[in-house]
Amino acid sequence: MTRLSLRLVIGALLGAATVSQAQAAPPVRNVVLVHGAFADGSGWNAVAQILERDGYRVTIVQQPETSLEEDIAATNRVLDMQDGPTVLVGHSYGGVIITEAGNNAHVSALVYVAAFQPDSGESLASLGESMPPASTAVTPTADGFLFIAPAAFRADFAADLSADVAARMSRSQVPLSIRAASAKVTTPAWKRRPSYAVIATQDRSLNPDLQRQMYKRSGTIATEVAASHAVYISQPAAVAAVIEKAATRGE
Repeated sequence: MTRLSLRLVIGALLGAATVSQAQAAPPVRNVVLVHGAFADGSGWNAVAQILERDGYRVTIVQQPETSLEEDIAATNRVLDMQDGPTVLVGHSYGGVIITEAGNNAHVSALVYVAAFQPDSGESLASLGESMPPASTAVTPTADGFLFIAPAAFRADFAADLSADVAARMSRSQVPLSIRAASAKVTTPAWKRRPSYAVIATQDRSLNPDLQRQMYKRSGTIATEVAASHAVYISQPAAVAAVIEKAATRGE
């Protein structure tokens, strides 16, 4: 056999192996959704309904927001129950959580929805201070937690939701511990997992320019949506489309 023929045979065998491996890879049908600060998992309902209609199995994490360690543990608890590859999605502070929890073996891709995406040694607080948002309504409690002043909640968090919905969210908001906000990430999963993002261009809680900066440095595939910080509620179809893109590794 000539050298050229040998190269052709080897190339054909390698190509066949690559196709075989791609065909053998199980499809991603699981999605785990992680809420952010000042909200709870119910905000994901519209996104979950779209994904479930499209054949995905969706689980929503209800983490306590008492410490980053406990929130990562709550997310890993859910991830460990998945039966195959899973897209892990985080909104806002949820992005900090998935940056660490995304190292779980079940995670195939990450989606950041108007979310913090810290590098090693960074925290929600340090990123927020580097490029502050328009809102100045985040207020500390006497026992070390943060919440959004109710009078400013709609304008700063959910400007594109109805007054009634924003008022209910304000009354049921989940305070974030200062301990969690200042906790530093150690092992960013986005360095070894494909990452996608939604940038909320009218966000007053997380500076849109900070979103762009974080996602650009990590090589995250980002989609811009004209929406408030509550983009996952006001624009569920746009958010679900990005999640499905992550599940299929689309561009």
